[in-house]
Amino acid sequence: MLGLFRAVMPKEDRFYDLFAQHAQTLVAGANALRDLLEGGDGVEAASARVYQHEEEADEITRQVMQAIRRSFITPFDRSDIQDLTTSLDDAIDQMRKTAKVVSLFEVKTFEPQMREMARIIVEAAELTVEAVALLPKMRQNAHRLTELAVRVTQIEEQADHMYDQGRKALFLAHRTDDPMAFVVGVDIYSHLEKVVDRFEDVANRISGIVIEQV
Repeated sequence: MLGLFRAVMPKEDRFYDLFAQHAQTLVAGANALRDLLEGGDGVEAASARVYQHEEEADEITRQVMQAIRRSFITPFDRSDIQDLTTSLDDAIDQMRKTAKVVSLFEVKTFEPQMREMARIIVEAAELTVEAVALLPKMRQNAHRLTELAVRVTQIEEQADHMYDQGRKALFLAHRTDDPMAFVVGVDIYSHLEKVVDRFEDVANRISGIVIEQV
């Protein structure tokens, strides 16, 4: 009876709009992070943009959690909505943590692998936007959503490789002359890897939702 009632009642489509807005903050944050890792005089401004987009994402998260409490009908399970929103927020939170390390240690130059990791973070964010846009019709788009999840997993594997190669290059370059540069560089790599990990979490959450709904 409850299932029938839910089927005939209009669903709260506002959630999909909020997911889309949230995903867009990830793209904006990822682009700012990429600009930050170009180094030079633009680091501070790019860092400020990362912080700004993280604050925008926090506001969207607040709206989603508020909507969960106020909505009788939701497009899918409330816990899945909450988990997906948290995963999206975690991704941009990790970008903010990356920017914070850069600011804290006043880093102005970055390794090639760091810039490459930033590039694939942008790609992961753009794939997330596409995936979120397909959620309102997830049954029809199940195949494409699976493809997107696989691609994000591949990006995460690329990031792991860059992380290992980058740390090795740092060690070889700074093991004797500047140990602190090695420590800070590894910290930045670690945060960048975690950004990609959080995008994989988002992809896994979406995949789980699709499996349940389809």
